[in-house]
Amino acid sequence: MTKFTGWGIASAMLLAAGGAQAADELTLQLKWVTQAQFAGYYVAAEKGFYEEEDLDVTIKPGGPDIAPVQVLLGGGADVMVDWLPSALAARENGAPIVNIAQPFRSSGLMLTCLKEHGIESPADFPGHTLGTWFFGNELPLYSWMSKLGYATDGSEGGVTIQKINFNVDPLLQKQVECATTMTYNEYWQVIDAGLTPEDLVVFKYQDEGIATLEDGLYTTEENLADPAMTEKLVRFVRASMKGWKYAEENPDEAAEIVLENDETGAQTEEHQKRMMGEIAKLTAGSNGALDPADFTRTVEVLLSAGADPVITKDPGEAAWTHAITDEALK
Repeated sequence: MTKFTGWGIASAMLLAAGGAQAADELTLQLKWVTQAQFAGYYVAAEKGFYEEEDLDVTIKPGGPDIAPVQVLLGGGADVMVDWLPSALAARENGAPIVNIAQPFRSSGLMLTCLKEHGIESPADFPGHTLGTWFFGNELPLYSWMSKLGYATDGSEGGVTIQKINFNVDPLLQKQVECATTMTYNEYWQVIDAGLTPEDLVVFKYQDEGIATLEDGLYTTEENLADPAMTEKLVRFVRASMKGWKYAEENPDEAAEIVLENDETGAQTEEHQKRMMGEIAKLTAGSNGALDPADFTRTVEVLLSAGADPVITKDPGEAAWTHAITDEALK
């Protein structure tokens, strides 16, 4: 198995029969660190899918100090992975970014509650403290509470929404009764801490009708105006979706490929294989093209959140395009 090093990974240079014609370079900036959440891209590189498209792809891991949109706008990447809420917020604030593909069909965001607090359904939320990540991640929860008619300031008959860090410590330490988790990550941190599924009650945002689109591919309007770049993006999306479908069908192998590319050594085989199994459920059913109905739902959730909004108006169809996936899927 090939080990890719440096900033990320690059497919081998394609050599034309007559002499050394370099593959087209393209750089992808991830939303977070190397993990199975991004397996499709690592698989596409490892299995030669980018090479087959005459692409030399570099994958840059993200992290807590890396803002993908800044990397994209600064020219450090041609494409980025981001969640639609943060992408739309950036666009409303002047960043000319556009969704060109949506490998993730479903949301992995959910609310995990300790059953011991007597929470079995949304009707039991009043009087409890719900912990959530902020930076846009809180908006589906605020929208949900608004739909349920619950105040979020801790007043009688309502709930208290508390900002928490990106871990499950507040839930385990019982500072909150429920906490935001991802189906493929933090939920399993709770299980690894010694609790069982029977100790928990989970509310998946997808099931509650408050899901927002996650892990889409974005580029700039300038790139989309460049025919040479759009042609590269078509090949990139086609190869990436091939990688995602391979990862869905071969989750353990995909997790192993991710581990090969984790230069930090922080990831474990058990966690990555478990994560890949859950990620496969989120990419299932997607051919890479954004579903306009899912886009509309995301916008409605963001506009009805009631908290400090990340967007104040519907961005319309200018925020996404099928131009790349229409060509890639031919």
